[in-house]
Amino acid sequence: MIPYILYTALILSACLLFYKMLLQKETFFHLNRFVLLGCMILAFILPLLPIPQQLSLRKVAVEKHVPLAKTAVGKSQDIVLKEPPVQEVIVEQATQTFDADLLLQWLVYLYWFGVLLFGLNFLMQACVLLYRAYSLSAIQDGKFRIVEITGDKAPCSFANNIFINPEKYEWETYNQILLHEKIHIEQKHTVDLLLAEAVIIFQWFNPFAWQWRKALESNLEFLTDNEMLQQDTVEKESYQFSLLKVAAPHFPLSLTTNYNQSLIKKRIIMMNSKKSSVHTTWKYFFLLPLLVLLVCLFNQPVAQGQNPNLNEVPKEQSNIQSGMETEGSWFAVIKGNTVNIQFRNGDDNNSSTTFQLSELKGLTKDMKGEFTLTREAGTINFEGKFEGNNGMGTYKFTADKNFSASMAKEGVAVADESDLMAFFMVNVKVSYLKMLKKNGYKNVDKDQLIPLAALGANEEYITSIKQADIPDFDLDDLIPFKSMNIDKAFIDEIRQAGYKNITADNIIALKSQGVNGKFITDFHNSTNGNDDDETGDNIIALKSMNIDKEFIDSFKALGYKDLSNDDLISLKSLNITPNYISEFEKLGYKNINIDDLISLKSLNITSKYISDYEKLGYKNINIDDLITLKSLNITSKYISDFEKAGFNTIKIDDLVDLKSQNITSDLIKEYKNLGFNDVNIDDVVGAKSMGVSPSFIKSMKQKGHNFKTLEKYMELKAVVGVN
Repeated sequence: MIPYILYTALILSACLLFYKMLLQKETFFHLNRFVLLGCMILAFILPLLPIPQQLSLRKVAVEKHVPLAKTAVGKSQDIVLKEPPVQEVIVEQATQTFDADLLLQWLVYLYWFGVLLFGLNFLMQACVLLYRAYSLSAIQDGKFRIVEITGDKAPCSFANNIFINPEKYEWETYNQILLHEKIHIEQKHTVDLLLAEAVIIFQWFNPFAWQWRKALESNLEFLTDNEMLQQDTVEKESYQFSLLKVAAPHFPLSLTTNYNQSLIKKRIIMMNSKKSSVHTTWKYFFLLPLLVLLVCLFNQPVAQGQNPNLNEVPKEQSNIQSGMETEGSWFAVIKGNTVNIQFRNGDDNNSSTTFQLSELKGLTKDMKGEFTLTREAGTINFEGKFEGNNGMGTYKFTADKNFSASMAKEGVAVADESDLMAFFMVNVKVSYLKMLKKNGYKNVDKDQLIPLAALGANEEYITSIKQADIPDFDLDDLIPFKSMNIDKAFIDEIRQAGYKNITADNIIALKSQGVNGKFITDFHNSTNGNDDDETGDNIIALKSMNIDKEFIDSFKALGYKDLSNDDLISLKSLNITPNYISEFEKLGYKNINIDDLISLKSLNITSKYISDYEKLGYKNINIDDLITLKSLNITSKYISDFEKAGFNTIKIDDLVDLKSQNITSDLIKEYKNLGFNDVNIDDVVGAKSMGVSPSFIKSMKQKGHNFKTLEKYMELKAVVGVN
């Protein structure tokens, strides 16, 4: 969701900048309307379009993967069938940091909260307009409804309704307003505004989206003004004068097109500007290359024949490697009793697999010839030559039809040769499928068979995992279990450490974070067993942040015996160390509670910060005062400035009052310049809070109010109020 929304925001922003720089001042208003509407719609469509790889400017990984199974956070889509990368892919997905996941989750919540808020605002506006349209008295003028409103509100239109107070205007101005709004209605400008409002709902965070709506509204007014001036009955000077006369302080809702907007000056300038020459239309043609560039830079590339549906696995991903086909070139190296063969199809498409030398029938070194490799799924015929232990040539795979029929009989359809090639490479056998079904896994598909066979999940392993009796364990759980070397001994170890009702997902997450029984036991001992987590989620979060027994014991040594998981996470995330606490202890701050520690660190309050205050005479400042001083950004310089103005050793509470009222030493000097030499802190705070500023005092003196104290001016302010 987030990448798509941000991509949409990027397109909108780029198009708006293009419009502002090149098109905004052109008088091709109809064309500008088409550009604004078109780009607004394309911004939401273009991110969804896949493009051919050869046109993409994105770097694409060479390898693709076949479907795998669950990670710690759900069902994984892919796995590379080369053995070393299998585990790396699973672990990499399962070891996403706790903080990153939490931040992303809150961003998503924040985004949808904004969408809901602006969506409700949109509905409320629509309801208000419809209520006014059909609850107030109206006159039917053909297809137009003239709704009579009261008060000093600007005329506007919505759908086929024109809202206007007829008592406000002279007959000529009234007719011009109606003609203006009828043009809005006839050209269906409400549709433009509704689309712009929909964009705001989903792009509420994007300042360019708000500017887009302004640009669209402005262009609609320019267009309507231009249409008005084409009327025989309308004179330019008269019309422009009416625009100024109709200006009203109460603007209508944003869903309406209105006769008077805050852009009156721009409209008049545009009406008097020189019409754009047809020779300037070249600017519009640069918009297409801009959109194409954005698509090539950011859109997801797809190879020819690739399925762009992100919820489905493309056919090519059922191969061992991207682009591996049933025939091509081979390169091989013999090492002892094994031979590593690399299969190539083109420059980048290749896959490497190790076979037993005994599997290759007819292989003869140092002479050109043919040899074969046969498995249940089919046979590969090799042509070429080995010179010593190195060989090369061509290959062709021929599928075994009986294997396809046997698989189909067991409920797995593998008619496609590329699927059969994948089955061949990992040596999937019919007996292996039957074994899975015998162990209770009835609905097996080809995308599960391939990784299971490649990982070597045999009957002995499957039986041992079943004996662990994990709730709701299925075949998709088995794949990450095997890839991460999760066995029954590991599961028993976790349960013995206290997690009795743990699920497959919990086990995968624990393993991916390197959590074992010893870590859990050490953690429980360090926290005195106060962790009531039943699934290991707290352990996973703590482990991901590298919170271990040593970290906990370092705080125990300072007297923090009963730290909760939230306390530990806060301490670690803010990098609060025992050394940080010791610095405060040296200054006399003993037994600081965790909440205060968190506040101190989050505000970056250090021992140096306290020392600076001590130099100014502030000894033994309590923690709450420190936090208040720092949060208000009361610095030693701020205090020194007051000392220069004659206020020495100001109390903490007075400092807080002064800063809260944004009172500076300069204000004190202004009061003194007015003759208040004996002014005190309470007087200054009171005067500022009541608005008794030096300018107020000067204005009162000019009116004859010459008082000797600020208190008298405060009494006067209370009487005269804002006046």
